[in-house]
Amino acid sequence: MSTTWQYPDFQSQSRTADTETPLVTVDIVVFTILPASPPAGNATGVLPRPQNQLNVLLIQRSHSPYQHQWAMPGGFIRKGETLEHAAARYLQDETGVGNIYLEQLYTFGQPNRDPRARVITVSYFALIRANELKLKAGEGSKASNVAWFPVGGLPELAFDHQEIINYALARLKRRLGSTSIAFQLLPEKFTLTELQRVYELILNRELDKRNFRKKILSSGILEDLGQTKMEGFHRPAQLYTFRERLEESGESDLDPLSDTANTSIEV
Repeated sequence: MSTTWQYPDFQSQSRTADTETPLVTVDIVVFTILPASPPAGNATGVLPRPQNQLNVLLIQRSHSPYQHQWAMPGGFIRKGETLEHAAARYLQDETGVGNIYLEQLYTFGQPNRDPRARVITVSYFALIRANELKLKAGEGSKASNVAWFPVGGLPELAFDHQEIINYALARLKRRLGSTSIAFQLLPEKFTLTELQRVYELILNRELDKRNFRKKILSSGILEDLGQTKMEGFHRPAQLYTFRERLEESGESDLDPLSDTANTSIEV
């Protein structure tokens, strides 16, 4: 005889002494690479912009806990609010950055990660081009300042935000060879030198120029624009763009970092 499964009656069941009802927050990791010649002036008016490095977006907290410490943008979700909406709202309100694609990263829920209560946070991450940046700590938010910091030189961070950033960076490195994620950090038109530099900044190591170019050009993910750009005192460099069909899918058929193919990149 078959038995029909039914949802438990949560309203009639009393909570046991060892049951917790945690609070939920969202936290957002945003990476960028700032150009060697940034626009005049700093967005915050306080800190210089670290150039030619992989940077992460941080806010300075204006109240406790961790008052005056740096942290990632984020906060508690509102009643009836989706996680995605909350993440976009906090990013806009606390940093001035909006209208970017946020990808859910991971859920962090160590019991002691927040001194106020049991708090579970759902993290998101994004990559953004440097020419799309305009930072501003929102009035009325918990951010007294907002700035970019190189991932290799972060200050002491609030909560477990260092762990979250480390996780996001590891995810970014893993996806670098199998998806088009690196192109989100580049302008629409770029040279092979600029593309290789993005890979090197994310991986934090140098790549062999000849092998990198051979592999990336044979992958079919680039389109030659038939245009050039001066780079230093060398001859003009060819400009490329990322093929739209691959950019939309986010996938490529060939790993430009693979060390198993005959044209592997050596470091």
